[in-house]
Amino acid sequence: MLIDIKSKSQVTIPAPLIKKLNLKTGDKLDVQEVDGKLLFTPVLMIPKDQVWFYSEQWQAEEAQVEREKREGKLHEMGSKEALFDDLGLDK
Repeated sequence: MLIDIKSKSQVTIPAPLIKKLNLKTGDKLDVQEVDGKLLFTPVLMIPKDQVWFYSEQWQAEEAQVEREKREGKLHEMGSKEALFDDLGLDK
């Protein structure tokens, strides 16, 4: 596909690519030059107050919890009283 560079260095991404990549108005694209070519990569922006959730450590811990849930090593308590009782604590 050929596209034109417009005034103010703007380009239009062809509609079939927009649809294929499920891009929407306002989405962010990272652009890099790689061996004389432009590489556009769609990116998601994460609010700073939520970055901790996406850290490698947090995601590894989330995965561990999910494994333990599947293996039956973890269970939910129906109430705080049930939790305290299970832990052998006074209410």
